[in-house]
Amino acid sequence: MAIKKVTIDVLGMTCAACSARVEKALKKLDGVIDTSVNLLQQKANVEFNDEMINIKNLVDTIEKTGYQVPLQRKTLLIEGMTCAACSNRVEKALNKLEGVTFASVNLSTNKAVVEFPSGAIEDEVLINAVEKAGYKAEVEIERNVDREKEIREKEIRSLKKSFILSAIFSLPLFMAMFFHMAGKHNILTNGYFQLALATFVQFVIGSRFYVGAYKSLRGGGANMDVLVAMGTSAAYFYSLYNLIIGVHEFYFEASAVIITLILLGKTFEAVAKGRTSEAIKKLIGLQPKTARVVRDGEEVDLPIENVKIGDIIVVRPGEKIPVDGIIVEGNSSIDESMITGESIPVDKSVGDEVIGATINKFGSFKFQATKVGKDTVLSQIVKLVEEAQGSKAPVQRLADRISGIFVPIVIGIALITFLGFYLIQGNFNTGLINAVAVLVIACPCALGLATPTAIMVGTGKGAENGILFKSGEHLERAHEMDTIVFDKTGTITKGEPEVTDIISVGNMNRDELLRLAATVEKTSEHPLGQAIVRKAEENLLMVEEAEEFSAIPGKGIKAVFDNKTIYVGNRRLMEEENIHVKALEERLSQLEEEGKTAMLVAVDGNIEGIIAVADRIKESSKEAIEKLIHMGLEVYMITGDNERTARAIGKQVGINNVLAEVLPENKAEVVEKIKSQGKKVGMVGDGINDAPALVAADVGFAIGTGTDVAIEAADVTLMRGDLMSIVTAIRLSHRTMRTIKQNLFWAFFYNSIGIPFSALGFLNPMIAGAAMAFSSVSVVTNSLRLRNFK
Repeated sequence: MAIKKVTIDVLGMTCAACSARVEKALKKLDGVIDTSVNLLQQKANVEFNDEMINIKNLVDTIEKTGYQVPLQRKTLLIEGMTCAACSNRVEKALNKLEGVTFASVNLSTNKAVVEFPSGAIEDEVLINAVEKAGYKAEVEIERNVDREKEIREKEIRSLKKSFILSAIFSLPLFMAMFFHMAGKHNILTNGYFQLALATFVQFVIGSRFYVGAYKSLRGGGANMDVLVAMGTSAAYFYSLYNLIIGVHEFYFEASAVIITLILLGKTFEAVAKGRTSEAIKKLIGLQPKTARVVRDGEEVDLPIENVKIGDIIVVRPGEKIPVDGIIVEGNSSIDESMITGESIPVDKSVGDEVIGATINKFGSFKFQATKVGKDTVLSQIVKLVEEAQGSKAPVQRLADRISGIFVPIVIGIALITFLGFYLIQGNFNTGLINAVAVLVIACPCALGLATPTAIMVGTGKGAENGILFKSGEHLERAHEMDTIVFDKTGTITKGEPEVTDIISVGNMNRDELLRLAATVEKTSEHPLGQAIVRKAEENLLMVEEAEEFSAIPGKGIKAVFDNKTIYVGNRRLMEEENIHVKALEERLSQLEEEGKTAMLVAVDGNIEGIIAVADRIKESSKEAIEKLIHMGLEVYMITGDNERTARAIGKQVGINNVLAEVLPENKAEVVEKIKSQGKKVGMVGDGINDAPALVAADVGFAIGTGTDVAIEAADVTLMRGDLMSIVTAIRLSHRTMRTIKQNLFWAFFYNSIGIPFSALGFLNPMIAGAAMAFSSVSVVTNSLRLRNFK
């Protein structure tokens, strides 16, 4: 079974009922494992078994449901074709690809044009198909136009034009209502004049609602367009009926003004929705458009898309670094604040890594590209943010369920309203007008936009602050946390330990002791061992390599050097090897109370000395932990250090709950134990040996170095090593969830108050239409307030 994931663009969804219907239709298909449809992004994410179903089946299902899947067109530049047989072979190879709807190869221009459902096929798939046929290919670089922005701007222009025309034709009808109430008759109150104006608004300007309603009903459901079309049609055709039989009682102004106000609301909504994705636009805008590449000994400016792994790129002062790579010539200071948050430029020289989109401040240098395209750090960040913005938070499930049955229920309430007034009071006019008000005030849009708009702005704001939430679910879970567990090394501390004390208690002097310990630790990857090796090198001692090296996790190292068995480690290691340390207990305790890790060095069963190492605490750790405690969270520190050292460090940063002498493989078990007490636990680690604990926690926070943003185990990646990012992430989660709850409350409150008021005749249909039009705008605008989060 081959499981595939695909993201397909879907056009025409106007409310949560639409997205719920598409999701339901896709889930019914045999072979579909999971699907999630995002109304705001107009995308369907589908996981399916490609042995049972293909992309074409998915597209056909979406289109049968009444929505459009736009086709994406790509132009490929083909190298190596010499005759018609070549072009035919390439064309066949492209047409065989799953999802391709059309492919044509032109031999004279050496180009291939391929069409497929938007978002369904990656460029690499097309290029690989051509290469398998025996030719070379690359995607032709089109003008750098943000396609989504172009579509949105086109939609806004269309809505504005429709609104202005609708307003021009509706204004005389609105004025006629006042003349009629005053008993004055003129051209504006003439029924046929009103019919002409209302017909244009209803069927020309309002055609979008009829088309949307038809597609929705054809797909087996009903959306907002159905409500608007039914409500305005009822008012229009009843007025037409009265005009034909000679009764001077018209409601043309109601149908026309409702359409006008809804178009105004939709225009504001489209503008506001465009602002929710500003964070992604900012991130994409960070990348330079071109790179100065050395080709055949000459510097050539190439579009960023044409840069390949292994290319040598020249960067001058003040320029942005185009892609990720390693410096091969020169040195400079680089502003990496967009990744690390540190404003001070970092000195870089030959062999150092550079990150795309960071700024070269002073020197010129050449570097070799190691990551290009979607593999760069910036592209990974953009991908993570896009995936988070496209995900659903659990809190949205209720809104989705209600949206699925909302429209039929509203139509039922409207019918009951009409029959109630008509059959009980015998008042056809009042029954019809109140039913129209019920139809046009009901708004499934506000329900559908309540959660995704806030998630989009919240996750985008997180990215701006170096906080990458993997999904909306994790953003919500962070809000529920009441306990947070910190790994010590590299999280609370800098992860850069330094040797502080060298104490000889045997026959060796301090330098000999240090040299021996460094020789044993030379091949170790443990930060404490590396600190000893660094200290020996700083003291210009000759560090050799030991034989039979073996690491003992959580305890230390055993090695053979110069025919001697050497142990470097903690008390537990010495006790296991029957090496007595009681005589040194007082000295060890003193070091540990100072927050230092004391490592014992033993040669052939005898203690030769103690080397103490201390890891400096990060400047922000104490302040961040104080703020977390003030926010009501219970804070734990977990470490492999002994109890005394661990408590000394905990005391320095204000943590009372210290879990000491925990081996790396037992961290996840400790997290599970805390969870078993009914606590919602967050785990903060460096994402290396903490991966199992990060997975075990309700929310795993990985402190990335900026270059490791795709830590699979983490739910939230913090690109900056600053612990204040944890505080910011939790605050942002609380603020986003508060915004979602406000949005949902407003959407439910508005519908639960508006519908009964309309049914009882307290609201004129035009006021109901205006209220419906602006309910969605209010929800999106409330979400946009998150952009002010600091």
